[in-house]
Amino acid sequence: MNAKRGLANRTVSLLMPLGPVRARAMFGGFGIFHEDLMFGLIAFERLYFKVDADTKPRFEAAGCKAFVYDGKTKPTEMSYWTVPEDALEDPEVLLPWAELGLAAARRARAKKPPRKRRGRP
Repeated sequence: MNAKRGLANRTVSLLMPLGPVRARAMFGGFGIFHEDLMFGLIAFERLYFKVDADTKPRFEAAGCKAFVYDGKTKPTEMSYWTVPEDALEDPEVLLPWAELGLAAARRARAKKPPRKRRGRP
């Protein structure tokens, strides 16, 4: 088993108390989903959770780092931040961070207009 898949499996296992959580391979890493909502990702062998204006200060205060990728013209910061180092060792430490990520993802989804279905009025 490669390291990325191992981290994805471990993360899903630790997040079981949240309910139906799964990891889906995407872009060389994994998206972490609760039901159909992506609230986390694994990239470069690190776990990141979704942040927004309400939760980003908590991640910053804990010394977490933003997910940044090389955009076409400059580095681009995404709204996903690492978890504290000790969080992957203990579900009791990880779950509150996951709940923050899930709440941020739910707020982001609530702000989006509903998608139009193709071929239907």
